[in-house]
Parts: sequence; structure tokens; C-alpha cells
Amino acid sequence: RHVAFLASFHNASVIFQQLSVIYSLPKMFVASFRLILPFFPTGTFERVDKEGEIPTAVTMARMLSSIPHSRGGPTDMIVFDIHALQERFYFGDSVTPLFASGIPLLLERLASLEDAADVVIAYPDEGACKRFHNFFEGFEEVVCTKVRQGDKRLVTLKEGEPGGKHVVIVDDLVQSGGTLIEGGKVLKAKGAKALSAFCTHGVFPNDKHQRFTESDMFDNFWITDSCPQTAKRVSGKKPFKVLSLAGRIA
Repeated sequence: RHVAFLASFHNASVIFQQLSVIYSLPKMFVASFRLILPFFPTGTFERVDKEGEIPTAVTMARMLSSIPHSRGGPTDMIVFDIHALQERFYFGDSVTPLFASGIPLLLERLASLEDAADVVIAYPDEGACKRFHNFFEGFEEVVCTKVRQGDKRLVTLKEGEPGGKHVVIVDDLVQSGGTLIEGGKVLKAKGAKALSAFCTHGVFPNDKHQRFTESDMFDNFWITDSCPQTAKRVSGKKPFKVLSLAGRIA
């Protein structure tokens, strides 16, 4: 049979169990094997700034590249909005990665908004703009930039006009949410009439999502269910709205 395994590496304690199954399935005389990993959890740890730091993204890629071939050949692997596109080159020839996106789910929601004609897409930095710009043809866009000031990151408006518009900030993932909040302040100060956000992966360690549930800065905050523990915590809490990846995966 053609076998697909839907994995969730949301917690380090479950990764070994799932890898044991993932390594075993292709050897069970299956016709082909596909691994679906909605969230690549080590994706943000791909840089080394000083000697001695360990980039765990490449370690995880090596582990997944060790999946045995099935009768159909190398494993197909589907990941949604991996943090850095260059991470595709971390994988060996035993796995064929396909990088999908949750952005189409956002586009469906934007089309249903009452003020859809006034929506402007904002990016928190130039990297997000380069990454997602091609998804939003026909939309006006705003680009912010982050600069370091000591231990803080200050967000400033680089280009675009948010005045009188419903501004939707788009990024691949959110952790503490500090950049989104600082960017939101700048966009509101520049005259944005409404503010929303979309991140495919809502990580929110240590209940950082409460920074948004306890504030009325954002009208909508869309995330997908790629991080199931977060989707459960924010379900039914404003401004969060959880979009299911199930249809995209199927």
C-alpha cells in the first residue's frame, strides 16, 4: 500500500517514538512512503553566530535523511512554511522535500472580510517580504524593518502606506510575539484603521499567546493547527482563529 505518516514533532519527548515508526514503515514492503511534518520545529536554529553554537536544524534534517527507501524509492516529505528556505539543502538524497504553505488558507479568509477591498499586507521584515510577496499579487503591501538597539529590536516602517487600511501582518511563525506587537504599534501610529496577523505556526512558549488575548490591538490573529498544543490553548479566545491544515494535507 501507499503509506503516509502524519507526524507532529511539537514536543521533544515524542520525536524518538515517531522516528522509530518512520524508520520502520518503509521497510514493511510498502509501495511508497510519504512523511507529512506540518511544522519543522528546529527551523529557527539554522544560524551560527559564534564558534561552539550548534545549528539543530541541520541535525534534524540529517535524522530525517536517514529514512530508508521504500519500494517506491526515497521518502516524500511535506513541510509547511519552513522557517528558512535554504534548509531544503540540508536534506540528503534519501528524502525528497516539498515545502507547502498555509498562505492559501489566509487568502480565503481575506476574501470573506467585509472590508476586503481595504486590506493591505504587511511584512515584519524584508525576509518575510521576499518569502511571501508572490502569494499576494494585487494587494497593496507594507514592509517594516527591524533594527537592534542593545538587547531590543525596534520595528520601523520602511515602505508602504497603512493609513486608513486594514493591515494584515504576515509571517511564517510567532514565538513571543514581540515583533508583531512592536510592528502593530508602528502601523497603528501610521493610521491603520484595523490590524490583523497571520502566522502559519503559533509556537508561543510559556503561554506567550496571553499577550494577545489580554490586548485589543489585533482584530484577528489567524494561525494554523500545525502546533496542536497551541491550537488547543487559544481555541475560542479572541483574537485567535485557528485554520485547519487538514484539507491542504489531504
